[in-house]
Amino acid sequence: RGFSRGRARRSAGLRARGDHGVMDTVLFIECGFGNDQHGQQPTKAAVRACRSAIEFNSIPSIRNIIPGGYEAMKLHVRLGVPEQFHAGVDLKEVAKVFPYGTLLPIELVPGGLAAPSGIALKEMGDSDDTMIIAVAAVTVGY
Repeated sequence: RGFSRGRARRSAGLRARGDHGVMDTVLFIECGFGNDQHGQQPTKAAVRACRSAIEFNSIPSIRNIIPGGYEAMKLHVRLGVPEQFHAGVDLKEVAKVFPYGTLLPIELVPGGLAAPSGIALKEMGDSDDTMIIAVAAVTVGY
């Protein structure tokens, strides 16, 4: 089955709901992955996940797509980080990744992965061999 215009019209009314705000129209959702292999720094993994989600996209017509352009664009970030590292995530640093639009409160949820890297390097700041993997879903709309 192909993509139908009827489906497009129905999906244009999607609402991104959460405890942190609502978008009337969801345009797209970008996904990314980030890892801190040495040093056990969850903020580094979270920033990398957000950059991964947005850095390979170019949408030059955003001013035509969103009434009010970049000023009216809303971003909702759902960030999955292993729960034991939540306290170490600096959400202000994560927010700096997004240069345009209104960033709704970042939603930090249990997710990602804490896995062994196979080696602990004290000179790299490791306290053990844990690497932290974070995932990000960035919803863009208005």
